[in-house]
Amino acid sequence: MSKVILLGSGTSTGVPTIACSCPTCLSDDPRDKRLRPSLLYQSDTTTIVFDTSTDFRTQMLRYAVSSLDAIVFTHHHFDHIGGFDDIRPYNFFSGGKPMPLYLMKETLIALQTTFPYAFGKVEQLGGGVPIVETTIINTTPFTIGDVTLIPIPMYHGAMRVNGYRIGNFAYCTDTNYIPDTSLQLLTDLDVLILDALRYEPHPTHFTIDQAIDIVRILKPRKTYFTHIAHQVQHAECQLPYSIELGYDGLEITL
Repeated sequence: MSKVILLGSGTSTGVPTIACSCPTCLSDDPRDKRLRPSLLYQSDTTTIVFDTSTDFRTQMLRYAVSSLDAIVFTHHHFDHIGGFDDIRPYNFFSGGKPMPLYLMKETLIALQTTFPYAFGKVEQLGGGVPIVETTIINTTPFTIGDVTLIPIPMYHGAMRVNGYRIGNFAYCTDTNYIPDTSLQLLTDLDVLILDALRYEPHPTHFTIDQAIDIVRILKPRKTYFTHIAHQVQHAECQLPYSIELGYDGLEITL
C-alpha cells in the first residue's frame, strides 16, 4: 500500500499572497492556505518528495518527514527548487550520506547556477552545503527503491517539464500543454493530480476549464487540482463529479 500527501497546492507566490486583501487571501478556510507546490510519495519502504519547493523546510517539518530516499524534480522554476539548501539536515542526520536527486539536465544546470556552493564553488563551508548525487532523467522509466516512475513529457509554456506516473497514480503540475503521446501514458488512472491555476487564461498554466477538458479526455477515476492561485476560493469553486480542488495536507491512499 502506498500513500500520497499533497505538501503544497499553491502557486509561486503562495496563498495568502503578500499584500493582497482578496477574499481567498483573507479566508479562514484552512484549504485556502496554500504552500508552494510539492508532493510526498510513500510506499512500504521508500519515501520520495517531488521538488524542493520554496516552502520545503516547512513542509518537511509539518509532515514529520524524518528521512528521504530521493528527491525527484519536475522542472527548475524557483518555486520548485528554492528550498534546495534545506536538504542539508538530511545529510547531517544520515552521517553525510548524499541525497539522490533525479532530474533533467536543464534542472541540474539551474541548480548549479542558483546554488553554486553545493557543486564545488565554495569560498567557505560555514554551516555546510547540500551533499547530493544526481541522476539525469528524460523519458525513460526509472526505479527508486520499490517505486517505478514513468516520466510524462509536458510543456509549461515553452519549457519542457516532467509529470510522473507511478502505477495508477500521476502527478502533473505546472503545465498548459500535454502532447498526445504523453496523454497516452496517462490512461487508466485511479488518481490524477493536475495543474489548474485559475479561471482566467495564463500563458504557462491550465485554467480550471482547460484542466477539466484534460480530465474528460483521460477519464481518471479521481482528480485533484493543484498549483492553485489566490483567484480561486476553495469553497466557492464548483467542479464536475470526480474532480476536486486539492489542498495542503490532502492524503490519498493508493
